[in-house]
Amino acid sequence: MREFDLLIAGAGAAGLTLAHSAAGIVMPGIGTPEIALVEPPPGARRPAERTWCFWERGPGPWDGLLTARWETLSVVSPSGASHEQAISPLSYKMLRSRDFEAHVRAGLGPNVHPYTATVTAIDDGTDHATVHASRPDGSRVSFRAGHVFDSRPRPVPPRARTTLLQHFRGWFVHARDDVFDPATASLMDLRTPRPRTGVSFGYVLPLSSRDALVEYTEFNREVLDEDGYESALRRYTGEVLGLRRFTVAAREQGVIPMTDARFPTRAGRRVFRLGAAGGATRPSTGYTFSGIQRQVASVVRALERGRDPLPPVPHRRRHLVMDSVLLYALDSGRLDGAEFFARLFARNDTRDVLEFLDGRSALGRELALGVTTPVAAMSAAAVGRAFAPLRPRRRTR
Repeated sequence: MREFDLLIAGAGAAGLTLAHSAAGIVMPGIGTPEIALVEPPPGARRPAERTWCFWERGPGPWDGLLTARWETLSVVSPSGASHEQAISPLSYKMLRSRDFEAHVRAGLGPNVHPYTATVTAIDDGTDHATVHASRPDGSRVSFRAGHVFDSRPRPVPPRARTTLLQHFRGWFVHARDDVFDPATASLMDLRTPRPRTGVSFGYVLPLSSRDALVEYTEFNREVLDEDGYESALRRYTGEVLGLRRFTVAAREQGVIPMTDARFPTRAGRRVFRLGAAGGATRPSTGYTFSGIQRQVASVVRALERGRDPLPPVPHRRRHLVMDSVLLYALDSGRLDGAEFFARLFARNDTRDVLEFLDGRSALGRELALGVTTPVAAMSAAAVGRAFAPLRPRRRTR
């Protein structure tokens, strides 16, 4: 039995951020904590390499690792009308998971102890929790810790009124000619075929005048197959963007649940959920990285003060209700998703929209945003959502 002050299960964005942030703190009565970081061996249980995007005001703690950043964003409507705007003092930032992980792992101090093992059970207790795990060779190992933070995907998804999937595939492309504007990121290009419900769009994150991440995304219930994503990207790059001479250097793909389910962050007296498993994902957008940073900052402050380190759900209750109505409206077909997003950005300051989507807006500004959306459709969706039953969510591979 190995004993620690803190144990972190899972080493994705949430687990590594907490390991990085808690490694140098001083806990009352303990001093510098001894931390176990337990993650499964390479394989299906580890997340694939991926790209995180987020926006923040001014400089941030991860700026030295960014692949790119932009101060101008554009949204293109289904008709081709473009709404382009500078977003200073905000910046839209792109961070590759491999760079983040390499940096954090290289900087972990001697009080952080990595273990390669698959957690099989967590037993809660009054003064500590016990974590049981299996090593790659099949042998068993157990840990005891004063606090356990579980950032692994939840084995049983919670019930929800509406659950959509944000599913996407991206190409890292290299063009033979100067075809991209490195100063402007295309946040949503809605000139893609409209699905029966939900919405589809492309986006372009230029890394140079010849290199960019080009992605095709849908918000709805069903993922596409291999040919579906590749065909959609060929149409988008060729017919919409007009790219002709380019090569695909790499691909990325993912599925993010967009759900109005509730995600309690307490799993026991000594066990807490963190990251996507603890509700860090914003339901209406799928963005998670910023929510993780807020959760971890709160946990670290509590540990330093000797308080219960319960991670907060990093989204205001009224925003979660608004997101639930939007998801229901998209899923039920009451709302034309492409027109909704095009109208939202065209009739408002992009910075106001981003502040709302990041949970930092004031109620008065949110009401002003609301009247620029299809009020009748959203009102009908609000009524329908109020009577919609809670349903179990299917597992998604």
